[in-house]
Amino acid sequence: MPPPRIRILATATGLATMLAAGVLMATTASAAAGCRVDYTITNQWQNGFGANVTVTNLGDPIDGWTVRWSYSAGQAVTQAWNATVTQSGSQVTAADAGFNRGIATNASAPFGFNGSWTGSNPAPTSFTLNGTTCTGATNPPASSPAPSSPTPSSPAPSSPAPSVPAASGRLMENLGRGVVAVRASSTSVLVSWRLLGLDPAGIGFNVYRSTGGAAEVKINASVLTGGTNLTDTTANLAQTNTYRVRPVVSGAEQAPSGPFTLKANNAAEPVVRVPLRAGGAVKFVWTGDLDGDGEYDYVIDRQTSPQSIEAYRGNGQFLWSANLGPNSTNQDNIEGGSSVIDVGHNDGVTVYDLDSDGRAEVALRIANGVRFGNGTTFTNADDNRQFIAILDGMTGAPRATAPVPADYLADGPLMARFGVGHLDGTGPSLVAYMKNRIGNGGFNLMFTAWRFTGSALTMQWKFLRGNQNLPDGHNTRVIDVDGDGRDEIAEIGFVLNGDGRLRYSLASQGVVHGDRFHIAKMDPNRAGLQGYAVQQDNASGLREYYYDASTGQILWKHTEPGVGDVGRGMAGDIDARYPGYEVWSFSGLYNGPTNRLAEPDTGLAPWPQLGLWWDGDTMMELLNAGKIEKWNPAAPTASGSVPRLVSTWNFGAVTAAQSGPTFSGDILGDWREEVVYTNAAFNELIIFTTNVPSGTRLYTLAHNPAYRNAMTFKGYMQSHHVDYYLGAGMSTPPRPAIAYTPR
Repeated sequence: MPPPRIRILATATGLATMLAAGVLMATTASAAAGCRVDYTITNQWQNGFGANVTVTNLGDPIDGWTVRWSYSAGQAVTQAWNATVTQSGSQVTAADAGFNRGIATNASAPFGFNGSWTGSNPAPTSFTLNGTTCTGATNPPASSPAPSSPTPSSPAPSSPAPSVPAASGRLMENLGRGVVAVRASSTSVLVSWRLLGLDPAGIGFNVYRSTGGAAEVKINASVLTGGTNLTDTTANLAQTNTYRVRPVVSGAEQAPSGPFTLKANNAAEPVVRVPLRAGGAVKFVWTGDLDGDGEYDYVIDRQTSPQSIEAYRGNGQFLWSANLGPNSTNQDNIEGGSSVIDVGHNDGVTVYDLDSDGRAEVALRIANGVRFGNGTTFTNADDNRQFIAILDGMTGAPRATAPVPADYLADGPLMARFGVGHLDGTGPSLVAYMKNRIGNGGFNLMFTAWRFTGSALTMQWKFLRGNQNLPDGHNTRVIDVDGDGRDEIAEIGFVLNGDGRLRYSLASQGVVHGDRFHIAKMDPNRAGLQGYAVQQDNASGLREYYYDASTGQILWKHTEPGVGDVGRGMAGDIDARYPGYEVWSFSGLYNGPTNRLAEPDTGLAPWPQLGLWWDGDTMMELLNAGKIEKWNPAAPTASGSVPRLVSTWNFGAVTAAQSGPTFSGDILGDWREEVVYTNAAFNELIIFTTNVPSGTRLYTLAHNPAYRNAMTFKGYMQSHHVDYYLGAGMSTPPRPAIAYTPR
């Protein structure tokens, strides 16, 4: 039986929960006030329990808070995080932890604790905030309130940019069917296509083939209502074969998809090849619908000096190139030039439809001397001064530019990681992680969020780490950790709310900098999302930890003698014997939800690099140095001997940074993932797409909000995760709360 969730609300509406909301006392007298408190028992065991409390400010901003409640059955708080909690008899007092003292209007401050109980564990029935009992109403101010001041480390968000028009969910790409066909053998072709996030229940498909330019014929005997793939064993493979699918809704065929053509005598390989112009090495590839046809196109980097980026249609048609200029020639991975991209764990580029008009833009950090795709050159007298440019996806022309805040300019150019999230739950925001070194010592860190309206780029807010103990890492994730429909911004040791204010820090629980972390629905039987992360040179000996992604409560941790740099860590369901995801680095293969070894011999585990959904089941496969592998729990092996499904080098692929691909993600066909490499000459993208049939029917992962956000980030490349449990024994995932952009 799952533990209870008690939401304190103000009115009785027939629900089995209680409501308590009330007056919120601001630091200025007579401010309008109101609040909501959520009290959730997250776990309960004999004589013990864990709980999360979230206070939401419905009134004017406050600076400093204290929450009080009483227990009626002798419960006692034993440990707390993100608040200072004391208890006197039955009375419990929770005060802010300093870093989270400010709560903006409609923002929340979560904290959590463990406690003890005997006999029964009823929830509190009343809360106070700053000495005032919650009443369930917003009290008007007696006089005009004085403005409250933001905390120095978390500046108040600036006025938001004009918002995207309201929709029934977050605006996401209006994708086509993504039809793809590969030779699965000498006599068969696997044809695969997308189930879309908002497809009606019961939708079916018919598959049509044109051979050698002749009229199309339907090749399935009855409407296909299972997995969105079909093995074609009747094609004449000595001729070209063009495939389309037609959705069938309520017995009626709909308009056909776009075509995919498999050339005559195509090799039997799980590969789609896209031609590129000749050029230098490629480290990263980004995908987005540049031309508005509903299918993904490509933007690549060129690791030359100076650097450049290039854009291509999905069929390889070259669109434009931008030269990053003389300030991209210093390619130091920590203190590089002001327009350098894709060094170390930094990028400074992402691709997404930022104005929701149906065509993707390219966001690029720029400086003096950058030449755009339309031939114009950006100039500025100060080579260290940096800007963000939004480029037209089809032409590379700048549509808007805005200066990077100069708070840390005295310490030189800022390196950057770019990505996208829906921080307000509707429209996309560009999220920028930017960092530079302070002399020869520590690092400045700034996060900013930006809204592009189609003609202007406006900063929504700015967050400066300052001297706060907020550990960052080598990759960033933007994901809705609390299930309210709005995304948060996660680093390995802290999380920001979508309004740019600190949600929690893991530093007080012993976390420092680390290389890898994951946030996903790892435990199908626990509410919310979970995180798993590894540590680099933690003086306490901490190697890895597993935590509640909404509150930051560490659920378990592993320490070992001495200090170690744990450079890799993975999370995915690779052992169906145990519910939930396995997590592993170099201390053994564990089942995350139970903290138990899935393989007793800690020397037997796969290499913790990347995960990949490739074959026909819902278990995760593995991607390691160009090898697609499948862990076999019945016959465990050391990392170098895991059973191999594909060796990418057999098809001419070369690995990129950290022996990885240039991109991974669900960009073609059904819900399973593609991996993108180049050939050794860097004049061809080699896109690996599965040749294995599957009866599993899932909507495209690119229409899952958490997954699509992850596709926009690089850093040290990590696996993407959905926000539902995808693994053995999974349930049908819920329909995503999205709306399509126009096409």
